[in-house]
Amino acid sequence: MNNQKLIFIVDDDPFINMLVVKRFTSEGFRLEAFLYGEECLSALNKNPDLIILDYYFVNNDQKVMNGMEVFDKIKELKPDIPVIMLSGQEKGEIVLELARKGIDDYIIKDNNLIDNLNVAIEELFAREHS
Repeated sequence: MNNQKLIFIVDDDPFINMLVVKRFTSEGFRLEAFLYGEECLSALNKNPDLIILDYYFVNNDQKVMNGMEVFDKIKELKPDIPVIMLSGQEKGEIVLELARKGIDDYIIKDNNLIDNLNVAIEELFAREHS
């Protein structure tokens, strides 16, 4: 069904990256995990079919771009790549701002993260085919 679509997961939590990679590799997708947006941006020439992007990044050693900045850069460089934003934030104004910017979906990091992500990915790729 997904003919080996390439998905980037960008999250500074290695556990989340591992969960997402494990789950969606078993669904037949190809995954590449990045800890920070800068790494993802430098790999955009691989033309991923989807980017799953964390909203909030922490790196105590250096300043890193937040998810919104990374999203803006992705849209500037590769406007056609869909992006699903992950966040521990449930603030309505953040979700609204992301929606205005054209984020494809927004998923709260909770116990249903992987299931919700699965639904979002299926819907996104189904829309592409319709």
